[in-house]
Amino acid sequence: MRYWKRWVRQPQGLWLRRALFQIHLWTGIGVGVYVLVSSVTGSAIVFRPELNQAFSQPEKIVVARGPRMTIEQIKASAERAHPGYYATEVWNGSKSNAAVEVWLQRDTSTMQRLVDPYTGNDLGDAIPGGVRILSWLVNLHDDLLGGATGRVVNGVGALLLTILCATGVVIWWPGSKKWRRSLVIQGDANWKRVNWDLHSAIGFWSLAFVFMWTVSGVYLVFPQPFMAVVDYLQPLDESSFDPRSGDVALRWLARLHFGRFSGWPVKVLFVVVGLVPAGLFVTGTLMWWNRVVRGRSAKNTRPGFEAA
Repeated sequence: MRYWKRWVRQPQGLWLRRALFQIHLWTGIGVGVYVLVSSVTGSAIVFRPELNQAFSQPEKIVVARGPRMTIEQIKASAERAHPGYYATEVWNGSKSNAAVEVWLQRDTSTMQRLVDPYTGNDLGDAIPGGVRILSWLVNLHDDLLGGATGRVVNGVGALLLTILCATGVVIWWPGSKKWRRSLVIQGDANWKRVNWDLHSAIGFWSLAFVFMWTVSGVYLVFPQPFMAVVDYLQPLDESSFDPRSGDVALRWLARLHFGRFSGWPVKVLFVVVGLVPAGLFVTGTLMWWNRVVRGRSAKNTRPGFEAA
């Protein structure tokens, strides 16, 4: 009981809190760059459908000059324009005088080009630059540009962020007499105190969002444990066509992760709040620098240190 009272009133001196603080600190430093990348790219792709539509270009129409080339002739023309590549597919447009799309490959490198089906001339990239950049951001956010391996690493990173959230909730509690101060930012304090208040207050007010993103991120990479829990709590009834509440909850968990279940106001909110983990990483890094790096440097430069 005495331990519980100390936790409620003044937890700073408790060994458990200090241990959780170290876990929170070093986990945050270890996955800091991952947090930054996931946060920025996640906010960038909230409007992915709208951006894809905005960047897409209309079908390119060409002038019909003579007979239309065969598929093999189009492939040969594209391969001459790009030595070392070989054409794998040719996709016709919706109209006879529309440019065709040719897919070319060399080792692991691929390209998609527009070709005039009457002259064989290369008409440029079939994928607009904006769409290509957006696809790169999606690949970075989902798979860390590493394919299946990158996706597993992404899932482990999300799991570590869940640990950050859990330990952050515990070490946020400053005591029964001071907890209200941890909800606001004291603008008249020194910059170190303001940085601490920013990390503490932003972490508290954004906890529900960040925790949702971490748990849903784990689910999107490792869905089997979540499905196993649903199957255990609600065994599948093959005679019923009604969806289980657990399945509905998991579908909503995935939809919440991307913020694409409503209109512009919700998406704008997700873009802004999606940058919160990046802000927590910056403020947390500043605290680590002041506490650990500068603190150690100051200790090492005290008089008599060299002699000791």
